[in-house]
Amino acid sequence: MKLIPSGCALAALIAATPALAQTPGQEELAELVRAQAAEIAQLRARIERLETQKTDTVIAAQPARPAQVAPPQSQASQQLASTQQVRPPVVTLPFAPQLVPPSPAERDVARAREANAAGVTTEWGAGLPVFHSADGIYTFKPRGRILTDVSSTLGSRYKDRNITTTGMRALRLGVEGGVGTHFFYQFESDFSENEVDIVTAFIGWRNRIAPGLDYDVRAGHLFNDRSFEGSTGSDSTPFLERTAVATAIIPQRGFYGIGIMPRLFWRTGHASLTVTGDRVDGDQSGNDSRTVLGRVHWNPIKTDRGVLHLGLWGFDEALSSASPGTLTRNTVIGGRFNGALRVSTGALTGGTGTTGYGAELGGYAGPLWLMAEAGRRNARLDGGRPDFVTKAWSMSGGFFVTGDLPPYNPRLGSFGQPLVKRPIFEGGPGAIELTARYERLDFDDILNPANGWAATLGVNWYLNSFTRIQVNGIQWHTDNTADTFIGGDDGQTLSARLGVTF
Repeated sequence: MKLIPSGCALAALIAATPALAQTPGQEELAELVRAQAAEIAQLRARIERLETQKTDTVIAAQPARPAQVAPPQSQASQQLASTQQVRPPVVTLPFAPQLVPPSPAERDVARAREANAAGVTTEWGAGLPVFHSADGIYTFKPRGRILTDVSSTLGSRYKDRNITTTGMRALRLGVEGGVGTHFFYQFESDFSENEVDIVTAFIGWRNRIAPGLDYDVRAGHLFNDRSFEGSTGSDSTPFLERTAVATAIIPQRGFYGIGIMPRLFWRTGHASLTVTGDRVDGDQSGNDSRTVLGRVHWNPIKTDRGVLHLGLWGFDEALSSASPGTLTRNTVIGGRFNGALRVSTGALTGGTGTTGYGAELGGYAGPLWLMAEAGRRNARLDGGRPDFVTKAWSMSGGFFVTGDLPPYNPRLGSFGQPLVKRPIFEGGPGAIELTARYERLDFDDILNPANGWAATLGVNWYLNSFTRIQVNGIQWHTDNTADTFIGGDDGQTLSARLGVTF
């Protein structure tokens, strides 16, 4: 920017011209130089103030800037734009005073300018950035979760059950992204047991059949679409552990398997079909087991403030003849991080397959939500023995005292990350939820039957949409006829979690 002398400076120069022609003395020249230096300093200070005011004005007005009128597009370009998701402008969120980021260093500014010149755009999402290529074709986002738990049990008549433990419920790191409007992918590894465990890992294709009717197909290592809480991620469950329906009415391979899953979505529900083999195990010495699983959910009532949820699901599993066919079950009932607190069958072998099914009924109205689930699993045994039967049911509910809506996802029929209206990082109270649940589990028609139940009261404090603190108080009962802790037993478990999802 060129410096233009002010009126005072020009007058001084004109007045000084005759004096210059008469060869002024050193004192006059020195005085003239000092006057010009003062004028230049004043001009620079004024320009800096104007530039600062201009920058502040632009930043303050950025969220309300008017949309630019795009030039005419070809028909093909208009069709491509209509299928792409419109991204909102990047808006700097307010920070609490203690979290104001420091001014970037010169090298960071230079790096940001180089990225901008290369046409790379970035949006800051739930904890981590989302990167977009300049043409909008490529997207890339890091993702992960950190769930840290502590659990203390007391009241059991067995002293080995009255323990305090800590653990990482999840310690995940991964990526997700897409190419164009149809192709997408996701990969995550978990390190919670101090070992690398591949969890979600798939590629997919999505498209629209008609207005209000979409589909996608995913292939790879897939998370089950089974029951309400069984389809909810570990970072989104309203309690520290999923219901007994989700943890007990389950294929022998667990929550994951390698295969293919097509899904169909409409305005009031979805349906999925999954065909998988075993989970990632590195063993290719024999046949995999085969699991076919299906689920459908429907929202006959769906408004901005309420939803009625109905769901049905089922699976059939043929166990590999190469596997030992072990069906032993040790299912959590009073928290995950007390290995002595389980409903146990004892050793049970000779399994040839399993069939399970269940139903879901619930919904929400304003800040109140309710959900009931029930399921049954029949495990087929060799030698003409009767099926090993597992039965489970649960009733859960919650209420947001801060008035926030439950994080129900009507597209998938499960819970997701909440949208906190007043995060604490913006001066609000966050979202506070009170929860309650009763659940029961029975193992029947085996040599060593077992049963248990648990009643839980909890509170969840969502600091923002991806950070939460959870506390659960559990009154539990178990009655095992095998393993170490035989007979009826009662006690209490207090558990807490700090979780971050990004």
